[in-house]
Amino acid sequence: MLRNGLEPWHLLILAIVVIVLFGSKKLPDTARALGKSMRILKSEAKAMKETDVQAPRTDPPA
Repeated sequence: MLRNGLEPWHLLILAIVVIVLFGSKKLPDTARALGKSMRILKSEAKAMKETDVQAPRTDPPA
């Protein structure tokens, strides 16, 4: 059943359903908020990687 994955007409139906549910006026705001959240997540992940590289890990004495 799910062997073929998503085909183009599946995505078209999904897009139509999303437009009908949320309305065309809210979609740009939603996309903008999603993009902003992704940028924040990316910058936080990058900061965490830089922190891990700068601070060597030390094991506590047993």
